[in-house]
Amino acid sequence: MHFTKMHGLGNDYLYVYGEVPKNIETLSAKLSERHFGAGSDGMIYISPSDIADFKMRIFNADGSEAKMCGNGIRCVGKYVYDKGYTDKTRLKIETLSGIKYLNLTVSAGKVKLVTVNMGTAITENEKTINLSGNMINCIPVSVGNPHAVIFVEDIEKAPISEIGPLLEHHEAFPDGVNVEFVQVISERELRMRVWERGSGITMACGTGACAVVAAAVSKNICKREKQISVYLDGGTLKIQIDNDDTVTMTGPAEIVYEGETDIC
Repeated sequence: MHFTKMHGLGNDYLYVYGEVPKNIETLSAKLSERHFGAGSDGMIYISPSDIADFKMRIFNADGSEAKMCGNGIRCVGKYVYDKGYTDKTRLKIETLSGIKYLNLTVSAGKVKLVTVNMGTAITENEKTINLSGNMINCIPVSVGNPHAVIFVEDIEKAPISEIGPLLEHHEAFPDGVNVEFVQVISERELRMRVWERGSGITMACGTGACAVVAAAVSKNICKREKQISVYLDGGTLKIQIDNDDTVTMTGPAEIVYEGETDIC
């Protein structure tokens, strides 16, 4: 099997063009393993679509399927353009959370930046959750997949590896949840770290960056119609929430290497 390892701000996946195999859960877990596999946050399959230009399906490092990945969909845009599957710079991508719209910025025949219309962010009221006796305040946000946003004073001291897995599997989130920790730098700048559902701590999460900006807007920390810089471990994403709650994300996508494997 041929695959292409790509990353968006360090959020890395193995990309394959073709139909999803029946043993995808086992395959994704094996290949994503950092020591005995290729090493990644999961696998993304790209295939033709009857309702869009292409279809993407996302599988986490534990084999579970995700509905959407912001960093992943940017890489899909670069993949299909750079490899000659399309010459369009405006694309429709079918995902389990609906059709997403991409604008590709091309330089010297290669995609450098991708802007994604992520659809609508749905922000709920802040809730308090009991985690083994510790009361945690979080803001649930849906960006096609579920997020729990926690505001902290110092992101470097945030107990990500302790709170992350507990909140991911908490009964308040029966389908699991991505957990974002965010520190406010200014009304145009946020610093974020993430515990991703099914993958653990990752370098970046595109939908998570959208979720933290939506949560910050709900708390009147950030303003609508303004582009907000979200600083992640892997780099920076630009996020904007419009007046109709539509979210736009802009960021890079990179190819790491091409590979082949006998694991199947």
